[in-house]
Amino acid sequence: MQVTVKGKQLDVGDSLRTHVKDTLSALVGKYFGNPMEATVILSRDAHLYKADIQVHVGRGILLQSNAEATEPYPAFDEAADRVAKRLRRYKRRLKDHHNRATVADLPVTPARKYIIEAAADEADTLDDSGEDTAEALNGDAHQPIVVAEMQTNIEMLTVSEAVMRMDLADLPALMFRNRAHGGLNMIYRRPDGNVGWVDPTGAVPAARP
Repeated sequence: MQVTVKGKQLDVGDSLRTHVKDTLSALVGKYFGNPMEATVILSRDAHLYKADIQVHVGRGILLQSNAEATEPYPAFDEAADRVAKRLRRYKRRLKDHHNRATVADLPVTPARKYIIEAAADEADTLDDSGEDTAEALNGDAHQPIVVAEMQTNIEMLTVSEAVMRMDLADLPALMFRNRAHGGLNMIYRRPDGNVGWVDPTGAVPAARP
């Protein structure tokens, strides 16, 4: 597996770089014979060090984890331990997914995803006269501002596969097409620790070939 180690506000020495590559390769290699690639970003913010791990282990399977500590080694080790726990949790299902993916690939729906600027407090947008400056300039104070857009794919999954993908990638939510009927579904993390599942009533079944 190709492991890329990057530093932000931090000079990653040879010893730390070797530790990261050896640890991650051994960890992922226990579960996948031919993992694709991994990227580890080590950064420093004041007195804290942060490790962000991203591992592509197969088609559509992304593992993400991060951790912070007062030293770079413990930060990476904690993030790597979280990756290991998720791999152990889904070991059997990941192998089943890999075997199915080698037989036939399921269709995906190309889509665009956007990052919208967080809304400012209304008081922050008022000028001295009390007029909303954003509305005066743009004609609509409530029009969201898109700061980035990217290409993505909406995959055909079962609900349990979608939950696994969301957990492995440490995502707050995931949109997918339900393999049972082809309609768009969404799952998301609830504050109580459970997973919410949205399945719109009257979803249109996917056309059968």
